[in-house]
Amino acid sequence: MAEAAVTTRLKKLINTPETEVKDAMAGMAAAHSDLIRVEYDPNVIIRKDAPKKGKVGLVSGGGSGHEPLHGGFVGVGMLDAACPGAVFTSPTPDQMARATAAVDGGAGVLHIVKNYTGDILNFEMAAELARGEGAKVNAVITNDDVAVQDSLYTAGRRGVGVTVLVEKIAGGAAEAGANLDTVTELAKKVNANGRSMGMALTSAIVPAAGKPTFEISDDEMELGIGIHGEPGRERTKLKSADEIAEILTMAVVNDIPFKAGDEVLAFVNGMGGTPLIELYVVYNAVYRYLTGRGIKVTRSLVGPYITSLEMAGCSVTILKLDAETTKFWDAPVHTPALRWRV
Repeated sequence: MAEAAVTTRLKKLINTPETEVKDAMAGMAAAHSDLIRVEYDPNVIIRKDAPKKGKVGLVSGGGSGHEPLHGGFVGVGMLDAACPGAVFTSPTPDQMARATAAVDGGAGVLHIVKNYTGDILNFEMAAELARGEGAKVNAVITNDDVAVQDSLYTAGRRGVGVTVLVEKIAGGAAEAGANLDTVTELAKKVNANGRSMGMALTSAIVPAAGKPTFEISDDEMELGIGIHGEPGRERTKLKSADEIAEILTMAVVNDIPFKAGDEVLAFVNGMGGTPLIELYVVYNAVYRYLTGRGIKVTRSLVGPYITSLEMAGCSVTILKLDAETTKFWDAPVHTPALRWRV
């Protein structure tokens, strides 16, 4: 008698890999109907009251699997629209073009683009389509990762944690009525003054692949990992949280370099599979390292804001602040994933 076929089910809270993104978008729409609306075919998450006449529109996007980036940051004081691609896959130009049209209130639109080849090419195509319809579109590319110069997905440095800070600070300026050129230059300034580096303890499992993106031993860690599981600077034996934090923070601080007297925002980000208690352990070490060198930590952010599915690990982002960037970081924000002072 022939044995029955054995099937295995991917151990994730999904229905099917093919419907995961749309199912999640529908969940966001149901949970946050006061803040956003969702369109399908093409998939776009849009601020509920967009377009706002006379306001610069902010659009970003990228592969799904990095939530809350970007859809979780659509709302008052941040993004006006986000384009979710398939998991770890760039959105398509028609998504970006639709998002641009949906948020154009006559003051122009800024595209915030992480430095991944597919994202850049598709956003450029969308911008040309929009300009062909008479829209004014600028773009800012984030490239804050100090770990590697080039990767599997990029020419030049990857765009990672600073993307969140650009979206918040530029979003605050746009909400306050700044014009397109002003918002664009502010976004560029944030990107130029921020640096990041991450690490991983485990791999993520892309649902469509059904297996870990990379293999790593229980006693190892990957330093400088990318948010899609791209290799980093070095694979080494696991170290303590304090040691890991020092390695990451030193690499970031030495890159600009930051110096004594600088006022900074310190951002410790979880990669999706690391509990908040561990992120605060890391933040404590980051804070001690910075203050020990005379760098003044005047703002902070701790939590999973740019993730890699269920990857365990963290990243450290440091942003040099001035009066302008501090003002718009503190400005009111009300999105599904980030909100204060509203």
